[in-house]
Amino acid sequence: MQEKTLTVQPGSLHGTLTVPPSKSVMQRICAAVWVRGGSACITNPGNSADDLAMLELMKAAGCIIHTDKQGKLLIQAVKADHHTLDSAHFGESGLAARMCIPILALGGRDVDLDAHDSLAKRPMHFFEKVLPRLGVSVSMQEGHLPATISGRLTPANVTVDGSLSSQFITGLLMAYAGADARDVTITVLHPVSRPYIGLTLEIMLAAGLKVPERRSEDTFYFNDSEAPPLRPGITEFTVEGDWSAAAFWLVAGAIAGPISIRGLDVFSVQADKAVLTALMDSGAAVSIETKQITVSPAPLRAFQAKATDSPDLFPALAVLACYAVGTSVIEGIGRLKNKESNRAETIRLELGRLGADISLQDDYMVIRGTGSLHGGATLSHNDHRIAMMCAIAALRADAAVIIGDAGAVGKSYPGFFDDLASLGAAFGEDETT
Repeated sequence: MQEKTLTVQPGSLHGTLTVPPSKSVMQRICAAVWVRGGSACITNPGNSADDLAMLELMKAAGCIIHTDKQGKLLIQAVKADHHTLDSAHFGESGLAARMCIPILALGGRDVDLDAHDSLAKRPMHFFEKVLPRLGVSVSMQEGHLPATISGRLTPANVTVDGSLSSQFITGLLMAYAGADARDVTITVLHPVSRPYIGLTLEIMLAAGLKVPERRSEDTFYFNDSEAPPLRPGITEFTVEGDWSAAAFWLVAGAIAGPISIRGLDVFSVQADKAVLTALMDSGAAVSIETKQITVSPAPLRAFQAKATDSPDLFPALAVLACYAVGTSVIEGIGRLKNKESNRAETIRLELGRLGADISLQDDYMVIRGTGSLHGGATLSHNDHRIAMMCAIAALRADAAVIIGDAGAVGKSYPGFFDDLASLGAAFGEDETT
C-alpha cells in the first residue's frame, strides 16, 4: 500500500453520503457461496482491500468471478471441499484468514497459508488448539501466520474459547456446514461479538447452507439430517451498508455537520449500530428517517459505552468523547490489542498528540473531554480506522491535522477521503511516496 501523508483542515461539513458496503457482510456472503458452490449474484459488492483479498482467494480456488454492466458481482463457485489449492494468501484481512482456514481444511490437502504486514502479527493460535481435534494438523510459528495445514476437517463435538474473536467461530460454523456435519455440537466459552455470529447464521441460511440449531446462546447443534440440496438457479444477495464506516460519518455530523447518511439498515444485526446509542447519550442531534440518518451538532456531554461486542467503534467514539465535556468511559479495550495496531494504545497516543487526555484502566478507556482539540502531526500506524479517526478529529481542531500513512484507509474504505471532500472538507498539500 502506498504511504500517503495528508493534511486535513478544520471546517464544517454538509451534505448527504451513501456509506460503502459492509465488508463483514460481503466477505461472509462470499465464503458461504464458496462453501455451498453454485451460482450467485451480489448487488452492491465491496471493493476494499479486504474484500478483494477474499475474492482473489476464491479465484485461486477455481471460482469464476466477474462484474456485470450494472456493477453486480457474478460468481460461479467451485465447492470449497473440491479446491486444489496448495497455498493461500489472505492479504491483511483478519476475517478472510480466520473464516477461511477451516474452510480450506475441507479439501483435505496440504495448504501453505500466508499474510501481509499486520495480519502476520495477529494471533491465530486458536487453530493450533482446535483443528487437530478435527483431524487437521497445523504447523505454525508461535501462533501466527505463515502456517501450513494438513488433513481433511471432520466435524466433532468441540468446546472452544471464543474470547479472542467471533471470526474463528464463523469459520468453524461454515466449515461444519460444508462438511455436512451431523449430530455434533460446537460450544463456545467466553464468546465476544455475538451479533456477528448471528450475522454469520443469517447469511448461511440465505445461502442455503445447513444452519445449526442454537440450543443456547452459545451452543450450536448440527442435527442428523442431510444438508439441503443445492438450489437451482442463481442465489441473490445484497450487501448492506457498513455501520463500522458509518460511525465515523455519524460522529463527524455530531461535531461538524449536519450530515445525512444513506444506505444503512436500522434493523441490521451489525454490532456497530450501537454508535447510535452513544450519539444519543452524548446529546447529539440524531434524526432517523426511512432512508437516511441525519446527525447535527449540539452541545455534547460525556457518555458511557460498552464496546466489547463492537470494538471497531472505539476510534470514532474516542473522537466524540474528546469533543464532549466531561469524563467519558468506553468499555472493552481488551478487544483492541490484536487489531491492525494495538489500537487502544494507538488511540491514546495519536489523539494525545492533538491534546486529548486519555487513560487506559483495566478494560476501560477513560477520556476527559474538554470540547476541543488542537492541530498537529499524527500517524495511522498502518491502521485504517486510526487514519479515519485522525481525519474526523481534525474537523473541529483549532488547526490542521497531518496524517501520516493516510493511505491505510484502503484496507476497508478506499474512497474515504473522496467522500470527506464531497462533504466540503478542505485539505492541505499531500505527498505520495
